[in-house]
Amino acid sequence: MPVLNHHIVSTRDADEAAKFFAEMLGFEPPARLGHFVLLQVSGDTTFDFMTVDREIEKQHYAFLVTENEFDEIFARVRERSLEHWADPQHRIPGEINDLDDGRGLYFDDPNGHQLEILTRSYGSGGLTAKHVNPLLLGR
Repeated sequence: MPVLNHHIVSTRDADEAAKFFAEMLGFEPPARLGHFVLLQVSGDTTFDFMTVDREIEKQHYAFLVTENEFDEIFARVRERSLEHWADPQHRIPGEINDLDDGRGLYFDDPNGHQLEILTRSYGSGGLTAKHVNPLLLGR
């Protein structure tokens, strides 16, 4: 089966963006390779940050984390007074969600990319979860 090796992340400042991701999500410090700044986000995958001088198409990056990692990341979000939301549409500010009986939240990086952390994969709680993911209900 193919494995994602890398994903290029367009930014205004590759060093700053990679450092933000690393610090917020608890990854090892990034490393420069040519005009890219690489951040190891899993055993097989790097985010390759690249500085661009054009409009940045905002992306969404979701990270499955443990309960402890969620607490640590959420603490860093609060320490930096970053806005966060319980939903990807940014309609529920300052809260977290409990979909699939886990926890999740969304916050933006300095380039407008949306980061999501969640403790349960979408739909993993099934229809018997106390907080059923609306995607399972066709919403």
